[in-house]
Amino acid sequence: MAYANKTISNAITGQSIRFVQTAKDTDGKLLEMEATFRAHSTEPAPHFHPHQVEDFLIVSGELTVRLDGTQRTFRKGDRLHISKNRVHTMWNPSNQPTVVNWQVRPAMDTEYFLETTTGLANDGKTNALGMPSVLQIALLVNRFSKVFRLTKPEPAVQKIVFTLLTPVAYLFGCRPTYRKYLD
Repeated sequence: MAYANKTISNAITGQSIRFVQTAKDTDGKLLEMEATFRAHSTEPAPHFHPHQVEDFLIVSGELTVRLDGTQRTFRKGDRLHISKNRVHTMWNPSNQPTVVNWQVRPAMDTEYFLETTTGLANDGKTNALGMPSVLQIALLVNRFSKVFRLTKPEPAVQKIVFTLLTPVAYLFGCRPTYRKYLD
């Protein structure tokens, strides 16, 4: 469970997140974090948030963002607003760590998604890029569809395939969330 000043660190991607204000602190209106991207981080899978907006302030370093297919680099003091449903991805290609103030409105259950995916990576349940198995992704996409959606495969294909994979994922011991990551 996220709480103010709790820090989670992803051993695979090198990203760390310190929760500044959680859903509980803000009555669900805001999730505020300080994220640190390691030097030379890799570009994650393109995604979007169907019901949330995100605001970023670059505290130090630089962050490259691909937003709706257009790439731009942001530096210390720059701000970025991402509206709901805008496809994006971000990473740090520089030689120094990048620190970003990151706000998500409304908070919804984004913190559970971040804690779960970080826990999976730290337990060695992802590939070298930090992506879980397709069975785990099926459960995550179904559970967190209100806060996070992948762009590929197409949404209709995701719905069909991930629904079919759900019972198989459970048979192999996968779960949409794990208590140990949320404590």
